[in-house]
Amino acid sequence: MKLYDFDTCVERRNTDSEKWNCCTERFGTNEIIPLWVADMDFKTPDFVMDALRKRMDHEILGYAYRLDSFYESLKNWLKRRAGWEIDLSDLSFAPGIVPAFNFAVLAFTEPGDKILINSPVYHPFMYAINDHGRTIVKNSLTLDDKGLYSIDFDDLEAKLAEGVKMYLFCSPHNPVGRVWTREELQRIGDLCVKYEVLLISDEIHSDLIFRPHKHIHTASLSESIARQTVTLLAPSKTFNLAGTSTSAIHTVNRRYLDALNKLINSLHITQGNIFGNVAFEAAYNFGDEWLEQLLVYLEGNFDYIIDYVDEHIPGIKIRKPEGTYLMWLDCRELGMNQQELNTFMVQEAKLAMNPGTLFGDEGAGFMRLNAATPRSILREAMLNLRNAVGRLPSHKHG
Repeated sequence: MKLYDFDTCVERRNTDSEKWNCCTERFGTNEIIPLWVADMDFKTPDFVMDALRKRMDHEILGYAYRLDSFYESLKNWLKRRAGWEIDLSDLSFAPGIVPAFNFAVLAFTEPGDKILINSPVYHPFMYAINDHGRTIVKNSLTLDDKGLYSIDFDDLEAKLAEGVKMYLFCSPHNPVGRVWTREELQRIGDLCVKYEVLLISDEIHSDLIFRPHKHIHTASLSESIARQTVTLLAPSKTFNLAGTSTSAIHTVNRRYLDALNKLINSLHITQGNIFGNVAFEAAYNFGDEWLEQLLVYLEGNFDYIIDYVDEHIPGIKIRKPEGTYLMWLDCRELGMNQQELNTFMVQEAKLAMNPGTLFGDEGAGFMRLNAATPRSILREAMLNLRNAVGRLPSHKHG
């Protein structure tokens, strides 16, 4: 078995990295540890890089198209990893997950239509609704005293019954890290069938799941739910390929697939790019062992951060994520409003994180931290945070 290295720090500053090079623009300083944009600071796997180099050896970069092997790599991955068997005829291409759910908004709704989200949630969901003149309907997640988020199903059903056309669903959930159970997904799917609401299931983090939790693909639950669901999938989070802008759309509902393909074709963006195709296929064909080692390393990062915060940083609470590599820091006991908290993290702790309110008003007092980085960077970040909190008048400690 090959052992992969997740400890080596790869220099990303002064490259084309949004995460590392846009700190001055976003936070006002580059003297800061970037823990915000959701890509990883680990090397893209060697089997992906080798496939890209091999393609580069063929010195023609002309128009390309996706062979059946492109979609077969995803089909085989889903069967191996999740036991979900799909047909190649139910798949299509999109140049990224965010474009894909924007396409869905345009293809299946009209200006003014209601689209439901579970807030706090991945902020481009809200942009996709607002930018196209649709109406946001919030089914706010509930938070218990142990830091566990849940869906308010009474509120969900009431709102779906009020003419909601589409449900933009995040599974696993970004930013709160929930992996929805089979029972939760069944209830969601059954409600969408009952009220004829199209479920757009963003499952980009579906490979990043930590035991004992298990990701269930919503469309795998039943034929009726599958016909009401469009699933969005990509290797970009799992294998650090976000810059290749290549993802897949799945639905067994021919009407939905045809409508999406019609829109994508009309925009003349079906071609994608050669390197995205190559990276996608290599990742899904050869990525199992690398992913298993990645998950172990990420879980070690989670444990390190949680243990360190519990011991050294009063006023901050963190529940271990069930999925994704994102941690949701509850900073409400620090006694700051969101703007004060944002300023504190940048100016005092020298950390770049995403403010909780970016994901909705329900995120007030929280910060999202990207833990997919070498542990040495996290050690420096946690020391910064400890020292900054220690300087607060109400948190002096020895």
